[in-house]
Amino acid sequence: MDTEALSAVLVNADAVLFDFDGPICDVFAGHPAAEVARNLALLAASSEPALSRKLSGIDDPLEVLRLTHEADAAIGLQVEHALTAAEVEAVRVAGAPTPGAVASLEAVRAARRKIAVVSNNSAECVRSFLDQHGLAGHVLAIVGRPKAHPELMKPNPHSLITAAERLGVDTTLCTLIGDSLTDIQAAHAVGSTAIGYANKSRKRQVFAEARAEAITESMQAIADAIRPHASN
Repeated sequence: MDTEALSAVLVNADAVLFDFDGPICDVFAGHPAAEVARNLALLAASSEPALSRKLSGIDDPLEVLRLTHEADAAIGLQVEHALTAAEVEAVRVAGAPTPGAVASLEAVRAARRKIAVVSNNSAECVRSFLDQHGLAGHVLAIVGRPKAHPELMKPNPHSLITAAERLGVDTTLCTLIGDSLTDIQAAHAVGSTAIGYANKSRKRQVFAEARAEAITESMQAIADAIRPHASN
């Protein structure tokens, strides 16, 4: 069932948009996200002590960024600069790409679909990782976190719209591969199809309830599903 759904979605897509953290790279595998979040919270609180309680216990660096920016845009910008630096360092020690990611990029490109990466992580860290692993040649556009505007991160579809414009493709002819509910929501907001990468068992139900057009537990399955259509 997964293979049939994947094939149906991919054969009708002119462009395939890959989320970064999960489908391509486990960003914080070598530099734990909780540690990054804690350091960002300390940075924010050093400028505004009142933020200490608000940010206490948050282990998601992106959530620290969101909350800090909501409270004070200037401090939020400091936190964003620090987060970008931490992300670049994190992908340097993150290890190999997600199993099946390289095969998927190669197969999608061989099928003559356009490829973009759309991420809530910084474009700098995405570009660094792709360059480090010789994958940049597969990707026509990288759309990372909008600088100074964390409110435009997914589920806001801003990155998808921007990627589609850069690729010269209508959003309705794009499919997004993502491992978060926010990816599915962003795709559907602009008429794109969505493939949920259920890299944790609990995500399959979440993606089904969000009506993802296809769900897979393996990035290799993306490559296997599109290869029969490589000449289309």
